Amino acid sequence: MAAPSHALAPPSASMFRPPRFGLGGSRLGEPPSPDGDAQAIATIDAAYQAGIRFFDTSPAYGVAEQRLGTALRRRPRGEFLLSTKVAGADPRESVQASMDRLGLAVDLVFIRDQDEAAYPVLNELRRDGVIKAIGVASDDWRLLDRIVRDVELDTVLLAGQYSLLDQSATPLLDRCLARGVSVIVSGVLTPQVLQTDQSSDPATIRARRISAVCERYGVSLPQAALAFPTRHSAVTSVLIAAASPAEIRADAALVRQPVPATLWRDPDLLRLVS
Repeated sequence: MAAPSHALAPPSASMFRPPRFGLGGSRLGEPPSPDGDAQAIATIDAAYQAGIRFFDTSPAYGVAEQRLGTALRRRPRGEFLLSTKVAGADPRESVQASMDRLGLAVDLVFIRDQDEAAYPVLNELRRDGVIKAIGVASDDWRLLDRIVRDVELDTVLLAGQYSLLDQSATPLLDRCLARGVSVIVSGVLTPQVLQTDQSSDPATIRARRISAVCERYGVSLPQAALAFPTRHSAVTSVLIAAASPAEIRADAALVRQPVPATLWRDPDLLRLVS
């Protein structure tokens, strides 16, 4: 079994900083068939070829861990960061089972929501060098805020609540910055941002107005949405979920396109975002 990536392990005195963009594995486990295997592996390969070096998975994502391992075992282990999540009553057993399915050691392990009883076990694994970092994953920024106050974490994974359309988690980000905890965000490419939501709810209307401002600068709404979170100094990474090579290539292309600094200073955008 390969050791965790030392190239991506941060000095102990500084913030743990995963790569700026990562592939979230939530859509890599379906369908559980040979065709699904081929599609998922091609998606992971396309992400790697596009320069993505952070891959997140979970035992809850069906056969995603197996597929991710099949794709990544062909790559130099020191070049990428790999994370998974604790599932089940025994954290040590869960981490080992994930590594067995992946055929790779993991760098970062997330505790889900309020399963704080897993922390002492993960802390031992971190101390012993089995893993490099510990995080907590949740879609509730207040829960993460409380845990960051009480526990020595390397990172948190926040699903939603910090994006162009929702900055409610700003107090959490400020606390993480003060405590040297990095923030990974996911869920920024919402239906409103992708403009597939045709409803007339306030969030969709505001997304259309933000899109109109972005267009003045030659920037698409998804491009701005991917760039926005890391404007807060606590946010080190954005996870992007994808289920096909074409999808991750398109997202990676958006990531590579620069966003003019003048957009972020536009009074209309500032009013709409805040």
